Amino acid sequence: MEWTRLLVLQLEPGEVYAHPCGDAEWIVLPLSGGCTVDVRAGGHGAGGRAGRRAGGPVPGAPGGDGAHEPPGRVFELNGRKGVFDAVTDFAYLPRDAHAEVVSSAGGRFALAGARCERVLPARYGPAADVPVELRGAGSCSRQVNNFAAADAFPCDRLIAVEVLTPGGNWSSYPPHKHDEHHPGEESRLEEIYYFEIAPRGAAPGVGYQRVSPSPAGRTDILTEVRTGDAVLIPDGWHGPSIASPGHDMYYLNVMAGPGRTREWLIRDHPDHGWIRATWPGRATDPRLPFHPAETPR
Repeated sequence: MEWTRLLVLQLEPGEVYAHPCGDAEWIVLPLSGGCTVDVRAGGHGAGGRAGRRAGGPVPGAPGGDGAHEPPGRVFELNGRKGVFDAVTDFAYLPRDAHAEVVSSAGGRFALAGARCERVLPARYGPAADVPVELRGAGSCSRQVNNFAAADAFPCDRLIAVEVLTPGGNWSSYPPHKHDEHHPGEESRLEEIYYFEIAPRGAAPGVGYQRVSPSPAGRTDILTEVRTGDAVLIPDGWHGPSIASPGHDMYYLNVMAGPGRTREWLIRDHPDHGWIRATWPGRATDPRLPFHPAETPR
């Protein structure tokens, strides 16, 4: 993908992951578990597992081997038990920085990124500040955690949200696109979907994702998705994202594009956009929200 980036880390207890930001801005988003994020400006170290455990020398810390390292910031992320259990806090990493992510108890963490130009300050995003929105109605109901929506959290190019869909519902519906630049109507954004599907007892979860060709592109996908799968969408009408009955669906949306104005403007598929007119006055799925917005994190 030209603009978007995504890494998903599974860290063992005490394991350290070293992350050079390069030409992209990033958000560290806990999927399960909590972590510490140590961010330093201008780092150029190699990425990957750092070869030490938590409690060892930290570059730039007293007694470490980085006395001349530039000053940084450390963020303690409380995280959450899992994606269906709570909204999470997160950390923003600027381009050209270097970060280390360590989880004392272990866990799974998404690093959502976008190629960018501006260097913004490293920041902490509290869970309590994440806007939680319910969209749609009936079997098209879903929950959106707008942690890095264009109007919710400042970034240069990155737009990222979480979507939670009760089992049996259709999400990302009606099919829509954002692969052309039409001022005030549609923004050009490529997108990554990362999925987690809730199991039912011992049965693993499964869902389905559709992407169909648009006038601006040829992407044509109908695929089964399970926990850990990602679908790349450089263009095209995308949706529905279908949660099979009994299996709630989570996906992380990571978006970015060449436009200097950071905005999410979409066009609905002309054959299916009528569905929006049926929602006013209808009830949202009673299984939503998955967690109250005011729940302590």
